[in-house]
Amino acid sequence: MAASMAAVSEIEAAVRTLLREMGEDPERQGLVGTPERVRRMYAELTDGYRTDPDALVNNACFDVDYDEMVVVRDIEFFSLCEHHLLPFYGSAHVGYLPRGRVVGLSKIPRIVDMYAHRLQIQERLTHDIANFLMERLEPKGVACVVEATHLCTVMRGVKKQEATMVTSSMLGTFRRDGRTRGEFLTFIGRSSG
Repeated sequence: MAASMAAVSEIEAAVRTLLREMGEDPERQGLVGTPERVRRMYAELTDGYRTDPDALVNNACFDVDYDEMVVVRDIEFFSLCEHHLLPFYGSAHVGYLPRGRVVGLSKIPRIVDMYAHRLQIQERLTHDIANFLMERLEPKGVACVVEATHLCTVMRGVKKQEATMVTSSMLGTFRRDGRTRGEFLTFIGRSSG
């Protein structure tokens, strides 16, 4: 507990230093509680590091005689870019072709959140979601498409308000079979052509 309290005070001290470097007074009425609020905020936004994947799935994998595509689309998420610590946010679309095992519906958005609640780049986020399901379910294939707006692109640098990044990870049958990939893309409202 002493180590975590030391980390807490280090984070708060770092925020106070940051405020001073910006030209602010960390003792000003509106800023007095900011270091603690920032510490709590980062703990919440990065709770994916402390999420136990086994507890997350929580025995919610079921043997089912079903081998058609399962798709959960429009899963909203928020993450922090590891390059600037600015948010990026959007939607993840996840599909898989079961091989006699399915996962409870609520688990897929929780998997997305587990990986989104870490310092990320979108490419790794997409890859991690797909690989997790491939390893846990051992399906015929997994597809994941992530669409996001990055505030580091919107607020600074090139300042492009409408730029959206799209990444995909196609594993197993989704990589090998264009028809399967096309069906998934149709389900999520994207053209395969």
